[in-house]
Amino acid sequence: MKQTLLAFILGLLFFLPAHAQEDSLQATRYVMRSTLFGAGYNNVLDTYLTPLEYTGPEIRIMHERMRMTRLMKGNVSTQSIFQVQASYTENISQTAKMYYGLINWSYALHYQFRISDQFKILAGPMIDLNGGVIYNERNSNNPAQAKAYGSIAASGMAIYKFHIRQYPFVLRYQANLPLMGVMFSPEYGESYYEIFSLNNGGKNVLFTSLHNAPSLRQLITLDFPIRKTIMRVGYLCDIQQSKVNNLKTHSYSHDFMIGFVRNLYLLKGKNKISMPEKVTPF
Repeated sequence: MKQTLLAFILGLLFFLPAHAQEDSLQATRYVMRSTLFGAGYNNVLDTYLTPLEYTGPEIRIMHERMRMTRLMKGNVSTQSIFQVQASYTENISQTAKMYYGLINWSYALHYQFRISDQFKILAGPMIDLNGGVIYNERNSNNPAQAKAYGSIAASGMAIYKFHIRQYPFVLRYQANLPLMGVMFSPEYGESYYEIFSLNNGGKNVLFTSLHNAPSLRQLITLDFPIRKTIMRVGYLCDIQQSKVNNLKTHSYSHDFMIGFVRNLYLLKGKNKISMPEKVTPF
């Protein structure tokens, strides 16, 4: 079952982007790109390394791209998000430090329900892939834990456009809920030397779902223009947790984000020209 699920996820990973990109080349050429920089707080637990929670500051970079396609009569958009996060945490007694880093890439197809000219709801499937490492400087045996997991998720978004005294704003809320996937994890008490050098068999690739890895990413943003630049501010709540192989892990991130948005119109060649914020379909 694990091999079948893994093959299915990999198939979606390569098929959906290629298929959506092929349709997008023939569809509207409006593209929204944003880059956000964030800082906040993280609470990290990994019982493979320590039974204690570690807390501390976190930084994050997020790059997003959205584009309309011709799927379902032009009502489907694609969204690609790439983000990197890193945190420096300590235990409650401040006697040990732990470093946490994660890279995330997600790709979603959203059907757009246009409730009115100002309000729309988006919903659809998402592929979410994650890889990283946790390092505890206090441990001499098993000082690090690898993070590798992926899932098929449900993604939803609400976008509301409004004005305050002719000044335009765009308010957006998004939530991504992983439904099923796979995760790498050593067994309880099993070292990486046993896994990769001694080739001791074990259940190291596991099926995940809401029962053993209930996670949720939420993002709320506000866009507003300053002269010719569209600024974006936001708040990200990233809850990642699991309980597999008798090991508990979690990462509870709270980051405040700030950055900028670019609305582009792609020509038939590789050249791109910027478009006013009024023209963007997002």
